[in-house]
Amino acid sequence: MLPFARVTIIGLGLIGSSIARAVQATMPTVRLTGHDADPQVRERVRQLGFVDDVTDTAGAAVTDADFVILCVPVGAMGAVGAEIAADLPADAIVSDVGSSKASVLAALGEALPGVTVIPAHPVAGTEKSGPDAGFATLFQGRWCIVTPPEGADPAAAQRVASFWERLGANVETMDPKHHDLVLAVTSHLPHLIAYTIVGTASDMEEVTQSEVIKYSAGGFRDFTRIAASDPTMWRDVFLNNKEAVLEMLQRFSEDLTALQRAIRWGDGDALFDLFTRTRAVRRSIIEQGQDDAAPDFGRSH
Repeated sequence: MLPFARVTIIGLGLIGSSIARAVQATMPTVRLTGHDADPQVRERVRQLGFVDDVTDTAGAAVTDADFVILCVPVGAMGAVGAEIAADLPADAIVSDVGSSKASVLAALGEALPGVTVIPAHPVAGTEKSGPDAGFATLFQGRWCIVTPPEGADPAAAQRVASFWERLGANVETMDPKHHDLVLAVTSHLPHLIAYTIVGTASDMEEVTQSEVIKYSAGGFRDFTRIAASDPTMWRDVFLNNKEAVLEMLQRFSEDLTALQRAIRWGDGDALFDLFTRTRAVRRSIIEQGQDDAAPDFGRSH
């Protein structure tokens, strides 16, 4: 039995369009309705045809839905929730795909009182955006973290988990605040570092006469890939998960100071020990199937 029969996706960029394509591939009898705030995106989605209906308003998209997924920046969750509140069926479950969860729960709790809200976070994506960027296999073998609020209906949470399992994801259930702390380490801080390094390189371009870009090595290229991620989405992530991000940033700053000290005093043993530990982390990620072990990160040449 399918977890849901009528699914609405609001926000049809990379994640939203990938969900739609994955549903088409794995649950072809599910009725899909989509909406995006951008009329050009709506028109492009009609051309691509990965949903059954595209509506011009968010309210019209949810009128007969039993599952609504908000694929919008986390800072927009409350506004979108308010927009659909009057048209949402009483028995519908509302979820999302945002990278911070406590703020999403607070915003949707205020906008949708009495509605069953079960947030989720598929830990998958690329640096590309827009409806053309999505693909059906994006979530296969990746983790999706479901973060039901305290007192949530276990059956509703299980339906959301089953939905993501159907799309090929590995599902973990986690407390929303704990999720935000974990993702601050594994996702938010790395993005912040990437944005900073690429920004510094950009500032240095005039000084180095464009040699930063011309001679960029693999490490810098990988930072630029991360730093090419959607600016609206990541602005909202940092503002909505600021407590956890600032806590991890402070820890990182302390570790960076220790590293500076080791370099300054020529402590090769400390550097070697650190690099050995971090190499082991990389190997563990590959062993758990969360990245490609191919040379040069699987790049085609």
